[in-house]
Amino acid sequence: MKTISIQDLGVASFPDAYARQRRSIEELQNGGGEEVMFLLEHPHVVTKGRNASDSALKASREHLARKNVVLVETDRGGDITYHGPGQLVGYPIIELEPGRRDIRRYVNDIEEVILRALTEFSIRARRDRVNRGVWVDDRKIASVGVRISRWVTSHGFALNVNTDLSFFSLIVPCGIPNCEMTSMSRELGRSLNMDDVKDVVVRNFCDVFDREPITVTAAKEAGSG
Repeated sequence: MKTISIQDLGVASFPDAYARQRRSIEELQNGGGEEVMFLLEHPHVVTKGRNASDSALKASREHLARKNVVLVETDRGGDITYHGPGQLVGYPIIELEPGRRDIRRYVNDIEEVILRALTEFSIRARRDRVNRGVWVDDRKIASVGVRISRWVTSHGFALNVNTDLSFFSLIVPCGIPNCEMTSMSRELGRSLNMDDVKDVVVRNFCDVFDREPITVTAAKEAGSG
């Protein structure tokens, strides 16, 4: 069984987390380094994927600045999304085995991780036949946006745990008109302990991808912005 290092970055800016991803990708592609999954919360940021349209951003750059929201263009797939405090972001950097080298399967597997984790918190969630991510009825609770280069993965998922959902009004979430976002705390009517959610997500990730976690670092401030 392959091992994977679980690195909890605490709160990390998007540029800092992206730089960490790039270093890990290069090391893995060059035959060194280790597989890793970064777990973190971002300060307020709107990220645009390669497929994002300008119309998906509803707020002006000036309005974003007034709300301390940074706008970033990324090299992941998908459209536009929001990251912020109370949202669990996971960036797995793994090398897909020959039998898993299919981007649709990889996205399905990431969704499966989230579905299993939510089940453990008594939240009944589902996939959508058209729109990727994880849904509770018609409300989206988790987004998935990935990149695969030479069969090494990057970017990943964002699960709304205790997220302030009002920030999604700044965008057309994932480019889906009238998309209603939700969170674990909204569905359960209470706030959740983020560390508890991380533990469940990690366990299910390792089950789905047949990995053994070898390192869990203490949460700390890893950047801001």
